[in-house]
Amino acid sequence: MRLIIATLTAFLGLASFAAANTVDPVPQNNSNAVWFENWTGLSNATLVVSAPNGKVDTVFAQTGTPVYELDRGGVLDGVYRFELNAATEETAEIANPIDNGRESIATSQALPFHLSGSFVVSRGVIITPEDIKEE
Repeated sequence: MRLIIATLTAFLGLASFAAANTVDPVPQNNSNAVWFENWTGLSNATLVVSAPNGKVDTVFAQTGTPVYELDRGGVLDGVYRFELNAATEETAEIANPIDNGRESIATSQALPFHLSGSFVVSRGVIITPEDIKEE
């Protein structure tokens, strides 16, 4: 019986550790910028933002969250779409390492994290769209 309790306790401890290590950045914004909270465990992030007219801006941050700021000048109203790509702290083994002539051959690589979404700009500022319900 004690063995079962000890095994169950160890399993629950590992499950809570895995849940604590889950990467889940949350998009945040103010009137002129978009960034991400709950950033622990991510690095080398690239945030790609596409404006309503098709213009694409890229923001890179080696450490910390990338921050996209609206241009001070002519900001277009409409839906802006974003894609966030980053490296996690988790690694995976490279099945067939390649000798590319560098000092050491990489045997593992960071697992990627991807997140996409959108935000709305109205009258030159980022807004939270209202949830309109028909009656």
